[in-house]
Amino acid sequence: MKNYKILDILRRGRTDLENHLIDGLVDGRVSRREFIRHGSLLGLSLPFLGSAGFAAGFGGMPSLARAQGTPGATIRVASSVPTAAIEPVSVADAGGLLMLQQVGEFLCLDGPDLVLKPMLAESWKPNDKGDVWTFTLRKGVKFHSGAEMKADDVVASIDRLADPANSSNALSVFTGYLQKGATKKVDDYTVEFHLDAPNGNFPYMVSSDNYNAIIIPADYKGDFEKNFNATGPFKLEKYTPKVGASFVRNDDYWGEKALPDRTEFTFFGDIQPMILALQGRQVDVINQLPVLAGVGLLNDPNVEIISLKSVAHHQVHMRTDMDPFKDPRVRRAIALSIDRNKLQKGLMRGRASLGNDSPFAPAYPSTDTSVAQRQQDLTQAKQLMEAAGAGKGFKVTLTTERYLEIPEYAVLIQNAVKEIGIDLELTILDQGAYYGDAVFGKSNWLDSVMGITDYGHRGVPNVYLSAPLKSEGTWNSAHFKNRDYDQLASSYIAALDLEAQKQTAGKIQRLLLEETPIIFGYFFDYLTATAKGVTGVQPTAMSQNYLDRASKA
Repeated sequence: MKNYKILDILRRGRTDLENHLIDGLVDGRVSRREFIRHGSLLGLSLPFLGSAGFAAGFGGMPSLARAQGTPGATIRVASSVPTAAIEPVSVADAGGLLMLQQVGEFLCLDGPDLVLKPMLAESWKPNDKGDVWTFTLRKGVKFHSGAEMKADDVVASIDRLADPANSSNALSVFTGYLQKGATKKVDDYTVEFHLDAPNGNFPYMVSSDNYNAIIIPADYKGDFEKNFNATGPFKLEKYTPKVGASFVRNDDYWGEKALPDRTEFTFFGDIQPMILALQGRQVDVINQLPVLAGVGLLNDPNVEIISLKSVAHHQVHMRTDMDPFKDPRVRRAIALSIDRNKLQKGLMRGRASLGNDSPFAPAYPSTDTSVAQRQQDLTQAKQLMEAAGAGKGFKVTLTTERYLEIPEYAVLIQNAVKEIGIDLELTILDQGAYYGDAVFGKSNWLDSVMGITDYGHRGVPNVYLSAPLKSEGTWNSAHFKNRDYDQLASSYIAALDLEAQKQTAGKIQRLLLEETPIIFGYFFDYLTATAKGVTGVQPTAMSQNYLDRASKA
C-alpha cells in the first residue's frame, strides 16, 4: 500500500530528476531493483531509497546485517601473478589490481548488485545537465603514512589517470569525458568533476569499476611498491614480486576495523596448482576460478563457490572494412550459426547469461528486454550467405588468446560455421603475442580479420559502447564506423534518466543486431572458491576481493 504522505515529505528539496525516478517507481515504470541501483548512481543514500521504496508499497529494504565472523584469522589467497610493477596508474592485470585494492580505496564501491555505495566519498550529485558532478569527501580518513586524505589528494590521483602522457588503462574510461585539470578542489572536503560532455553514469567512472582509481597522496612520486601507502583496512607487511604478498590489519582505519589479523597472497602461474593448494588446505581462497578448469570443484563438498552475476564476456569481432566481412549479411549469418544455449549450458556449465550481440547484458537495468533474443537459425544463415554472394563459403582465420575458455569457444565457432560453408582456421596465441602493443598496426587483437577478446566486468556499459564500437574507439577491432551508432552511444552515455537510457539502449540493441560487427555470445559469472568454513569473503567481478570481514570457523 502506497503512503503518499511520506512520499510527499521525501520529495521535498529533491531535484526534478530525483523526483522523476520516484514517480517511475510509484507508477510501476521502474522496478525496485532499478530504482535502488539508479538512485545510488544519482547519489541518493540507501536509507533514503529504502524509505521511498517502503512508502511506494514495496516493504522495507532487505537487511544488510550479517553474522559477525571470528576475529584474528590469517586468510590465505591464491592469485594470478601480477604481470608488472604494482603501480596505481599503470596496473592492468587481475593479479596487479587485486594487490592495489588490498590497501587502496575508491570514492565509491560498485557492489555485486551494481548498487553504488559510499567509500571515500560520503555523497555525490550531478548538475542539471550531468556535465558537472560534485563529490563530498569523508572526513578523518588517514593514509597509512598518517597524513589525512583531502581534496588535493583526490584531484592529484584522478589527474594522474586522466593525463594521456601516463598511458593509464583508466583513459579507456575517461577519454572524451574527463581531462587532466578538469577535477577541481572546492574546499578540503569537496571536489567537482567538470566533464567534456554530459555523463549520466559518471560515478561508476571513479568507483571500484575503474580499478586504477584508488586515492593516493598528492605528493606521490611513483614508488608505490615500497610501502603501498593508501587508505584501506589493511596495510603492507611484505611484497615479493612474482612470489606473493602479506598485509596486516590497519588499526587506524577510518571505518570498521578488519576482522583478520593478516592476509597472505601466493602467486600462481596456472589454475591447476591453485586447485591442488585449495584441496590440500594450503590456501583458503582461489580469487578467480575459471568454469572449465575448475569444474571439479563445483560439486566438491569441501569447497564453497561464490558466484557473481557478471557482464564479463568474450567479444568475437569481424573486420567490417575487409572481406569477407564487409557485408553485414555475412556477419549476421555467422551469428545465426551459433547455438547460444549450447554455449551457456555446455561450455559454461550454466554459469553464464545469454548474449544478444550488444553490450547490453541482462544484468544491466537499462537493457531493453523487449528486443528479441537472437537464436540459432541455420536456414536463415544460409539464405543470408547466398544473398551476400557467399553461398559457396570461404576460408578465413580467427586469431585469439589462450585464456580461460576462449580456445574451446573458438573450436565451437569453428564447428558452427562449417554448417554454412565457412572453413575457419584457428590461430591461438599467448596473451602477449595476441595483444602486442595494443595499438592499430601493431596488434593481432586490433588488426586480425576475426578474433576473440576477453573483456572484464563493468558496472555500466559505457566503456563497451565506446572503446570497441565507436568509430574512433581505441579498441575498435571490428573497425566499425557508423555515424548513427556513434550518436546513439553518445546519447545513451549523456542520459541522466533511467527511462531515457532504456529507450536509447533499445535503439542501439536493434542497430547492432542488424550490423553485427561483434558477436556477444554470453556473459559469464565470476566464480571465487573458498575452503569450507571460510566466510565473509567479498569478491567483485573486477577481480578485486574485500577480505576485511573474512574469518575461519
